[in-house]
Amino acid sequence: MQRVSDILKSRAKQIWSIRPETSVFDALKLMAEKEIGALMVIDKNDKVVGIISERDYARKIILKGRTSVKTPVKDIMTPVTKMFRVKPETLVDDCMVLMTGKHVRHLPVFDKSKIVGIISIGDVVKATISEKDSLINHLSDYIGGKY
Repeated sequence: MQRVSDILKSRAKQIWSIRPETSVFDALKLMAEKEIGALMVIDKNDKVVGIISERDYARKIILKGRTSVKTPVKDIMTPVTKMFRVKPETLVDDCMVLMTGKHVRHLPVFDKSKIVGIISIGDVVKATISEKDSLINHLSDYIGGKY
């Protein structure tokens, strides 16, 4: 069974983040530039205080008639106290259950109190498909007499 740590090994080590007082517009520009769907929100003391995603923008700016230029990230982010998170040893299947059940697309990965990465639903689906493909190949080889 694959674990979150397996996903993190195959990804860039960079964790993109933004400050809580930064405008949502600047957060969106960074997400577009880096081709990512979420940013960790980290305060001046390097403490994680939340997460902001494209979904937050769609639901809390556009639909509420706010402007992204004038609204700070802290006003629409999901605060750390309400943020779903996983550990490096968490099974990928458990992440799929959590993401599906809670309707989230990104999961920050914490090792104790330290952020070590962030995974997306795309990462989880890719890892799940890869694991299933490997199992199918092994079973096909077994049935075909290669063992």
